[in-house]
Amino acid sequence: MLKELQEKLSLIEEKNTYLYFITRVLKPDVKKSSRMLDKFLFKVYQVDINDEIREHLYKLTHNQLISLSNKKTELRDYDVITDDTEQLFTYQMKNKMMSFADVVYNQLISHPPKIQSLAEIISNEELWAYCVGFYNTPGDWLYTFRKILPGKVAIDENQKNSKKWFQKIIRTRFNTNSQKLELIYGDTINLDKQVDCIYYNDVFYIAKKTQFEQIVGLEEEFKVLAREVVDKLANTKMIIGIDLIMSKIEKHSPIHKKLVKLSKIGNYESLDEVSIMRMQEICKQFGDNLKVKNGMLLIEDDKDIDLTLKMLSDYYKRGEVSGKAYGTFAGRQLISKEVN
Repeated sequence: MLKELQEKLSLIEEKNTYLYFITRVLKPDVKKSSRMLDKFLFKVYQVDINDEIREHLYKLTHNQLISLSNKKTELRDYDVITDDTEQLFTYQMKNKMMSFADVVYNQLISHPPKIQSLAEIISNEELWAYCVGFYNTPGDWLYTFRKILPGKVAIDENQKNSKKWFQKIIRTRFNTNSQKLELIYGDTINLDKQVDCIYYNDVFYIAKKTQFEQIVGLEEEFKVLAREVVDKLANTKMIIGIDLIMSKIEKHSPIHKKLVKLSKIGNYESLDEVSIMRMQEICKQFGDNLKVKNGMLLIEDDKDIDLTLKMLSDYYKRGEVSGKAYGTFAGRQLISKEVN
């Protein structure tokens, strides 16, 4: 598919390249600490660019597609936790109810407003990502996205409304003619030579998994889902100290994905004394101590949390051919097919 996207881009004229900035802002009357899902709105702005920048954006996207397709890495459906971060993933946007869906389904194709002042926008909104659009025919666009980090943006400190963390940089460039370092005046933003994901025909093709999750808001979704999973674990009445897991959700984002993965596996639904005894036996085999009290899992510290989630997620796995044991939260359940 990446080869097809590369060929499609080759057929699009360079002049049909457009740059957009995407901002994020809290929904009206919603606090940032709110536990609700989709508490943010995304806004799209078009940025006028000259031919030199247009050529740069077009060529870097083309080179990125060539590089990705040359890797000949198998495309896989997006999964919350994977062993190999270098894999390429696909993510279907169809029927997704997240706020970011409005960006690709409505805003990008409806002539977004043009930016007049970068400082004015980020005084009230968070500069979140930039997007490059390639127009082929009406209804046929190819888009790339890249997460914007605060350090990539600098606003003129004379701007009254500019945020303080954009002002702590002296912006300079080296003039090869005068061989001197010179100050740069005005607002600046660095555009990288790579993309995090590509969007075409309802599908994201993901090159940078973590950045993609940030861009579309999956990180916020993971946190909300993680809380829901802990509620389900509490309902089993088989875990003592469940409040420690809930507390860690608020402080430690890596646990979010583990809980979402656990939910997809669903092993906790059949949690009972027999399965807990089996978990204890498995832990002993690998030198771990799974705490149990009155036939229930006992959580007293972070180590207990980690080991409990490992057990509920089938962390320990064994190779069918070699018989070797492995430890990983990743993996997909396979259905055995007997050969007649």
